[in-house]
Amino acid sequence: MKRLEKVKGTRDLLPEEMAKRRWVFERIREVFERYNFHEVLTPTFEYTELFKLRSGEEVVEQLYAFDDKGGRNLSLRPDMTSSVARLFVNSFQNAPKPIKWYYMANMFRYEEPQSGRYREFWQAGVELIGSDKVEADAEVIALFVESYLATGLEDFTVNIGDRVLLDEFAKMLGIEDDIGLMRLIDKKDKMSREDFVGALKEFGLSEEGVEKVLALVEIKGLPDEVLPKAEELFTSDEAKAEVARLYELVDLLEAYGVSKWIRIDLGIARGFDYYTSIVFEAIAPNDLGIGSIGGGGRYDNLIEVFGGKPTPATGFAIGIERLIPILEWKGLIPEPKLRPDVYVVPIGKDAEVKRAAVEVVTALREAGVKADYELTGRKLGKALDYAGRLGVPYVVLIGKRDLSEGKVTVRDMDSGEQKAVEREKVVEEILGLLGF
Repeated sequence: MKRLEKVKGTRDLLPEEMAKRRWVFERIREVFERYNFHEVLTPTFEYTELFKLRSGEEVVEQLYAFDDKGGRNLSLRPDMTSSVARLFVNSFQNAPKPIKWYYMANMFRYEEPQSGRYREFWQAGVELIGSDKVEADAEVIALFVESYLATGLEDFTVNIGDRVLLDEFAKMLGIEDDIGLMRLIDKKDKMSREDFVGALKEFGLSEEGVEKVLALVEIKGLPDEVLPKAEELFTSDEAKAEVARLYELVDLLEAYGVSKWIRIDLGIARGFDYYTSIVFEAIAPNDLGIGSIGGGGRYDNLIEVFGGKPTPATGFAIGIERLIPILEWKGLIPEPKLRPDVYVVPIGKDAEVKRAAVEVVTALREAGVKADYELTGRKLGKALDYAGRLGVPYVVLIGKRDLSEGKVTVRDMDSGEQKAVEREKVVEEILGLLGF
């Protein structure tokens, strides 16, 4: 029979990898919940129309779309924001605001696999629904920063841009297809300067227009350096109000204590067409070929697109498949301890001995000890060899003779020393050895 391989762009995650992922998720979850966000989970697939209504053209082309047996056109979710917005419209429009939800789930996009990018991938993200205030933007961005810090990552920046200012810039250039320009700008870091210039000219920009775009994407750095330049560049009332919002945002982020990681980058567009104001992304320098490790922004029109009442919202998603390799590269994820703390070995085939082994391992587990016991009937020597290969620190040996005396033997695998212990006190003995 032909051996079946895993599907391109997917992975089998082994116990060591899963332990590391769980550690990362737990660190991030703790921060999400400290900020009073609450977990939700939506269906893995939705009506394809949901994603067509909201996502950019590139994402729509990457959908895993199919017709089910009832003839309904469905797609595996490429992200969670659409599904969360649909959930809100379906059931929570009249709920007290703001609503603060978070998720940790797998997504699917048909794109070419590369470093940190797969066709099935996981994200951890939040959506804050119901506030149009800059305080909501600051809360979400501060949480974004704190989430990375919780994993031990400190060498990163959160670059903040603004779609209102980019739209205003397109108007200044006399461009009607501002979304097309946004998509080009969003791809600038994936292109050489020559290719980027060529794409801008092909888009229809004059030499002067190209130079203005190139100047715009270079307006980035510390807020107190960049925002005065933005004030000079943008003169419309709407743009001035947006620059003022950025000033207020930066001030609030300083109050949160995260300004060290904040930069302003007016060349950030983000990939989705639905962002309406502040956008942001996290970049961590690395030698792995990984770019953005997460991002988000404000999307005040999306709820209405899905048939809901006009409702402001903002949020972000952290790319777990991009974050974990960087954390590993920096040595920030603890090595997983997959071995048990205690291994219980019944000696011989006596039914009473086997029962006693089960009772001892059960008592250890109930006391909070990570314990396992010999399930394959190995003889004593091979069982000890197996425990040694696992790196188990302590083995409990249960033989018929000891058992008749109400005792078991505790073996220290490092020193090889053995000690007879009363069976009723073996849990207490092990807890003491483990420092519980």
